[in-house]
Amino acid sequence: MKDDYLWDGSGEPDPAVQKLETALRRYRHDQPAPAFDQVAELRPVKQRWSFFNLRWSYQLGAVAAALLLAVTVFFVVLQRADRNLGAMWDVARLEGTPRVGWHSLGEKSGPGKLGIGQTLVTDSSSRASITLDETGRVEVDAGSRLRLVTNGPGRKRLSLERGTIHAVIWAPPGEFVVDTPSAVAVDLGCVYSLHVDDSGAGLLRTTMGWVGFKLNGHESFIPAGAVCKTRPKIGPGTPYMEDASRSFQNALSRFDFESTTPAERTALLGILLTDARKNDALTLWHLLSRVSDTERPGVYDRLASLAPPPAGVTREGILRLDRAMLDAWWSSFGFGDIYVWRTYERDWSQPRSNSK
Repeated sequence: MKDDYLWDGSGEPDPAVQKLETALRRYRHDQPAPAFDQVAELRPVKQRWSFFNLRWSYQLGAVAAALLLAVTVFFVVLQRADRNLGAMWDVARLEGTPRVGWHSLGEKSGPGKLGIGQTLVTDSSSRASITLDETGRVEVDAGSRLRLVTNGPGRKRLSLERGTIHAVIWAPPGEFVVDTPSAVAVDLGCVYSLHVDDSGAGLLRTTMGWVGFKLNGHESFIPAGAVCKTRPKIGPGTPYMEDASRSFQNALSRFDFESTTPAERTALLGILLTDARKNDALTLWHLLSRVSDTERPGVYDRLASLAPPPAGVTREGILRLDRAMLDAWWSSFGFGDIYVWRTYERDWSQPRSNSK
């Protein structure tokens, strides 16, 4: 057999080669051979796709590693925060199905826990209570939304966004505070109820001890048997005793919260001074710092006739709003020593954050 047969089919074939050709003929390629210049053009494209896939794989790996690191850091920080912010409040169902975060408390679910930043919500048919042994107990009425803001040592702070709570506090004065949309209630060792409506307006009623109610330096002191209203952007109004006359209460509400002409304001103040009783010394004392310089002498004279100032408190000093004299006069009423407020209120004098 000539070698030419293997290349171009010329020459005499070898029988063994012919037999092999016959066996493999059905597998032969019958399409035109590709041009080598086209193969060369395709090869760089393949390399580019391989590089892109490799770079994309590196990016996915980096994202996954970063995500894993972020989750790890989050849980470490969360665990440290839990240790530093104190115990959680125990939440007990009183009626219906109150909710803590996404967790509903039903008849068979048992008590829950209220942690920092979590919200307790009661619908129209639910009630709940929250308790912290070292602080006190707070009952939450239906239709309320309450959030735990701070729970560190000596610092217990709730935010009542709407609804009604009834607080029984045995912690030292100044440790328990409740934010509302229009004022901050600072406990001074007391039992009280606090209501906030959908507009953010509030009403605080004290049944034992006394409570400080404030907003941006505007202060009201509410002793047992007294009530104080509050309004958004205005803050706490002037407290009054619950048994004050209806005309006294109506005049005070208009005096505190309504826009009036000078003549109307004078008339309202006249009603307050005329209707005031000895128990209403609470209200007149607050009015001393809320009236104009020209109105203050009349308020002083009426208050002095109902509750004579103690030794060292002078008319001149009160008319210039001497704080020491004002404090001494308040403490003589028997509602509570204002020194307690001056001491503990400083701890809560920083601007509060708005949390809804």
